[in-house]
Amino acid sequence: MTGSEASPSFRLAYVPGVTPDKWVRIWNERLPDVPLALTQVPAAGAAGVLLDGGADAGLVRLPVDRTLLSAIPLYTETTVVLIPRDHLVTAADEVSVTDLADEIVLHPLDDVLGWERLPGRPALERPASTADAVELVAAGIGVLLVPLSLARLHHRKDLTYRTVTDAPASGVALSWREDAHTDLVEDFIGIVRGRTVNSTRGRQPEPARSKGGKQTAGKQTPGKQTGARRGTGGSRRGATGGNGKGKGKGRSGGRGGKPRRP
Repeated sequence: MTGSEASPSFRLAYVPGVTPDKWVRIWNERLPDVPLALTQVPAAGAAGVLLDGGADAGLVRLPVDRTLLSAIPLYTETTVVLIPRDHLVTAADEVSVTDLADEIVLHPLDDVLGWERLPGRPALERPASTADAVELVAAGIGVLLVPLSLARLHHRKDLTYRTVTDAPASGVALSWREDAHTDLVEDFIGIVRGRTVNSTRGRQPEPARSKGGKQTAGKQTPGKQTGARRGTGGSRRGATGGNGKGKGKGRSGGRGGKPRRP
């Protein structure tokens, strides 16, 4: 593992819709001397940024190439359909893919949902981006299915959304290059997994040392009896009444102090 001292800062890439604010705050509290640099990257380009060394780790959308990148799944997002506020679909709290069969469903080139077959009717052209597709939804051209975080990211007063119960979902993961698992990466893994600051996982704490610099862990202080020996000695003291002054007991262990017959 490469030591954290080799990197003066920690570079974290993240894709649209992911909000790393909480983890960044914890990082700044725990490692105030190691600046964390944030870079937003397109979902489709996140793997390339990590493989090219443009970031130490990234909050990306699954799937990733596990032969080149390590990944820890963090959560899976709900998929929603983005619609105008006066759309008929708003009458329901949630809908299915079948309910959208008659709708023009926009399919942007940067779509992050793994469709085997897109629902509804296709548009004449695919929008270049999710942002462009949102504009078309607002213009009444069609509807758009996206992870919930992207619907919130592109919030507009004239649009709303409803949960789609049987649509593909999008998973978010922490990912890094397989051969670049540094101490700082391990520190960030601990943060996203909720480890405490005193957790021994990841980095191994150094053994305790005495004032002279010698390791003290595991040593036994000379001259001290073990608990078993002390317990044995206690038993012998108890046989003589605890103070060595037996009451009427002879060397025989004593039966009421009577002498042994010849």
